[in-house]
Amino acid sequence: MEKYDYLIVGAGLFGATIAYRAKKAGKKVLVIDKRNHIAGNVYTENIENINVHKYGAHIFHTDYKDVWEFVNSFVEFNRYTNSPIARIEKEIYNLPFNMNTFSKIWSDVYTPEDALRHINSERKEITGEPKNLEEQAISLVGRTIYEKLIKGYTEKQWNRDCKDLPAFIIKRLPVRLVYDNNYFNDKYQGIPIGGYTKLVEKMLDGIEVKLNTDFFDNILEYKKMCNKIVYTGAIDEYFNYSLGKLEYRSLLFKTKVINLENFQGNAVVNYTGREVDYTRVIEHKHFEYGNQPKTVITYEYPTDFKEGMEKYYTVNDEKNNELAEKYRKLALQEKNVIFGGRLAEYKYYDMDDVIKKALDVNI
Repeated sequence: MEKYDYLIVGAGLFGATIAYRAKKAGKKVLVIDKRNHIAGNVYTENIENINVHKYGAHIFHTDYKDVWEFVNSFVEFNRYTNSPIARIEKEIYNLPFNMNTFSKIWSDVYTPEDALRHINSERKEITGEPKNLEEQAISLVGRTIYEKLIKGYTEKQWNRDCKDLPAFIIKRLPVRLVYDNNYFNDKYQGIPIGGYTKLVEKMLDGIEVKLNTDFFDNILEYKKMCNKIVYTGAIDEYFNYSLGKLEYRSLLFKTKVINLENFQGNAVVNYTGREVDYTRVIEHKHFEYGNQPKTVITYEYPTDFKEGMEKYYTVNDEKNNELAEKYRKLALQEKNVIFGGRLAEYKYYDMDDVIKKALDVNI
């Protein structure tokens, strides 16, 4: 049996970052992934010469200079700035909520003072501590914005009425009193030129990778063949669901090629009303300023998780958070196993936070 210093379970950003660092430190590394491709959920595939985000839109943004320099050491990033728009029926609004949004919603809004007059007036509807997500949202941005831009989208996302969702899901909503559609405030932002798969390929260059390989098919053998395991899969699955199953939300994607150069004029359009089942439409070519003769679009549908589906969103209610914490305590007792990433920690992470955490691991 061949021996390795590191067995890395999962070829996503956390696993690839650790693999690169371990190889650079002279360690012998094996990366396995149950999928038929590397790069996890940031995987991009080329369709019609367009880099298609297979598992939903991923826009890289960070304030960590070391993370930005790290990813740019593999591939060049473009200057893409995330400026999504929201559509409800035949109306279009800018996101995040800013002066362009407010001046479109209220015809008498021209200045920040005008916008605050409307928002503060509507906030008064909620008195006392908000008891649910609806009350929390109204207390932050008022009923008009809540009903146009939050309610429908959120209920589709979670498949529950906003009155039945806990208030803490929306602890705060950004209200930007400037005419600026940049969704993120981070100093660095962009998309890897050539797609995320190219980025991860460069990170794993020279490292042994086995795809279509499930860690749990030969877990005892894998544990014998390495000194240390880096595990990026679901934490409850690692412990064979011994304490119970954690809950997740999933997504369904419907992707189609359209014989148009430009379908919607923006990379991401959120559909905030209940008149359609999908939450957003992605037009992938706009991430890299493409001018190909055809375009590729993806409709994104939130759905309840069922076995065999991908686990996208952790359900961070009280019950699941308590269960996740019990699993994390079990993980601390595992010798020579590093748990990292969204599923292994049962925590929503931005891409830069995943890489930052992997950069901080002692190799």
